[in-house]
Order: sequence, then C-alpha cells, then structure tokens
Amino acid sequence: MKNCLRRISVPLLLLGSAASQITPSTGHPGLDQYRASRISIYMNDFGELNRYRDANAALKPPSEGENRVVFFGDSITDSWKLDESFPGKPYVNRGISGQTTSQMLVRFRQDVIDLQPRVVVILAGTNDIAGNTGPISEEDIEKNYASLAELAKVHNIRVVFASVLPVHNYTPESKEMFESRHPHDILALNTWLEDYCAENGLVYLDYFEKMVDNQGLLKRELADDGLHPNPAGYKVMAPVAEAAIAKALAAKR
Repeated sequence: MKNCLRRISVPLLLLGSAASQITPSTGHPGLDQYRASRISIYMNDFGELNRYRDANAALKPPSEGENRVVFFGDSITDSWKLDESFPGKPYVNRGISGQTTSQMLVRFRQDVIDLQPRVVVILAGTNDIAGNTGPISEEDIEKNYASLAELAKVHNIRVVFASVLPVHNYTPESKEMFESRHPHDILALNTWLEDYCAENGLVYLDYFEKMVDNQGLLKRELADDGLHPNPAGYKVMAPVAEAAIAKALAAKR
C-alpha cells in the first residue's frame, strides 16, 4: 500500500511543480500572478467545496412555503451583502471569488441542489472570459451554463441566469480588468445567454443594461476597479434581481 501511495504521490508532486510552467500566460501580469497563486487550491479542491461545507451543514431545510433563493456565482456574488440589499428575505449567498463555470459545476450539488431553493440566481462568465482556470472555448462555456440549468430543472429549481456585467477602464486600477474581459466577448456571451433563456423558459436577468454607459462600458460610479460593484453598483443590481426572482417564482412549471 505504501509503495502504491508513493507511486501516486510522485506524479502529483511533479504535476504541482510543473503547473505554473504549463499554465499559459494571459499577457496580463496581475491575472497571471492570481492564477499561479491558486494552482495549489485548484489541484487539491478545484471546485472549492470546502468553502461552504460547514455552512451548508448548519443550514436548516427551508420551512413550508419558504421561497429560498441561492445566489450562486463568483466574486461579484461573494462580495454582495444580501442581508443589507434584501432584509428579511431567505436568500443564501454561495459566491466564491475568482470562480469559472467549470468550477461552479463541480460544487453545484453541494452549494445549490442540496440547499433545496425554489430559485437559483447564477451570475458567472466573467472569469471564464478572463481565463482564470485556463483557456476555454465559447462553446464549452455555453455547455457549462446548459449543464447548470439542466441540473437545476431536474431538481425543480427555477433558474435565473444573470448577464455578465460590463467593465470599464476609466481608472488606472481598472485597466487589467478591462483588457482581460473585452466588451465584445461580454456582449457575445450575454447575447447567447439571453437567447438560451428565451428558448428554454428561463429568466434572463439583465444587469448589463442597467449598468452600462453610453460608451458601452460599466458606469464609472458603480465600480472602483472596473469590474466589482461598489455599494452604488449593488444598489442598482438589487431591484433588478428582485424583479427577476419574482418572475421566476410566478412562472408556470
């Protein structure tokens, strides 16, 4: 048994040391540094299942008639103080900073299905475009979205797909966020998302329309770093999300 473990551990160690060498450069030093810093996390817990494991175990099943909603996504969801935006609502935050749709698929059962929500609000895609977990084709991003929707529908969870937020380059600190998430790629993914929702009876939550300026960029006052909403940004997002949730709950099954 020990010899078997040794034979397994050596390749894993070699893989770990080589991971930073084989991860292609994005051309953006900050993003390259971020990806390199997370290689060990991705290798040991790609979906980051440990993040909410204890919180999920402590969460009681929804009470009769409770319209539990899980907000599922990346850093934009992770940083959202839902209790301030939606006081008294049974809304559960399951965002993890930096995640892509590939990672979200890994943890969807634990962090969404097992929590028995009526609705899931999925905000993703921006980190796929940036290549946080490596290059990914548009087709594979779309397949990941479709898989998330199919898993939810099988478990009678109503799906709200949120648009990818716009980005801006109005400040020095926003330049890299902007360059790694080109507006053309964001628009292309949002167009596909909206069409997919229409074709499959899902709710499309259009944050983009409410947050974009006349230059096609994120309104400067809504995000300091060009990507992540500040309090003013979340104030814009909250009523749009609430309307989408109400639409999902009212939809006939």
